Amino acid sequence: MSTKNKLQHFAENLTFDNLFQMSYEEVILGFPLAGKWAADFFKNNHEIILELGCGKGEYTVGLAKRNPDKNYIGADIKGARLWRGLKTTQEENIKNAAFIRTRINLIEFYFKPNEISEIWITFPDPHARDVVEKKRLTSPQFIERYRKILKPGGIIHLKTDNIILLESTLDTIREYNHELLEVNYNVYDGQPENELTQIQTHYEKMWLKHGTKIKYLKFRLNPVFN
Repeated sequence: MSTKNKLQHFAENLTFDNLFQMSYEEVILGFPLAGKWAADFFKNNHEIILELGCGKGEYTVGLAKRNPDKNYIGADIKGARLWRGLKTTQEENIKNAAFIRTRINLIEFYFKPNEISEIWITFPDPHARDVVEKKRLTSPQFIERYRKILKPGGIIHLKTDNIILLESTLDTIREYNHELLEVNYNVYDGQPENELTQIQTHYEKMWLKHGTKIKYLKFRLNPVFN
């Protein structure tokens, strides 16, 4: 994407009423919708599902369209990517989807305890080298952040092309006694048509063209710690 297009997208992002972007200081002092997303923004009492590292928002938008009785929020630091999801919600009048421009290590400040029902993590940077494994969005360090906002029994979904990320997440699940609900090493191998196959991200389409198998798992946090 050219610098000109990025600047245009950044400018248009300021016009969307379902995008929230604040400075670090503002977020730390208190995000005004924390604990009030459903009542004050979505104007309902539906459960909230969060997508982390949402990129262009394919899953946030796709799931919102499939499930109008639920609220969806996508979070990513890349404003130019978020523009695509925001634009789609505007063009298609999708009212149950919103976006936050933020680093994921600040996500706990945007919500109150028990406010999120599920988390989707779709094709994150795998941080394959051991020296940066703490940056993985399914590392124990990040899971601790999610624990602060997930409801008891809340589910975390991971969809990835990267086997190292999948296996490291499985190791974390075992080590911390989380409940593994499902693991699939190739979601396109004879599986029924559902959100795993009918919604595809930009990166997923790229990997599929190279014949890469798409992996998926979901788990529930250990209730002792939740």
